[in-house]
Amino acid sequence: MFYSVLDVTPTVDTWIPAYIAETGVIVKKHGGKYLARTASHEQIEGDDAGAALRIILEWPSKEAALNFMKDPEYVPHLKARTAGSVSHHFLIEAKDDLAQ
Repeated sequence: MFYSVLDVTPTVDTWIPAYIAETGVIVKKHGGKYLARTASHEQIEGDDAGAALRIILEWPSKEAALNFMKDPEYVPHLKARTAGSVSHHFLIEAKDDLAQ
């Protein structure tokens, strides 16, 4: 299992309606699902790392997440989001490297 964890702060909002309307189907096509997609969040530790939105997606595999990112249906939305926002995207494997 893998998780995409994103923080997104739009700089323009023209890309948002099409992104919301169309990307959910593409996420599902690759076996992913949204766990959180919200502006309702608060930072409770560390230096301020503000973001307008926090998004968490669950993927069945790393390959599924990467295939989503390069899906020809998604690429125009990715380009629009990255051009119209400050975004950070982390792909995290569901494992505990520190467990003893």
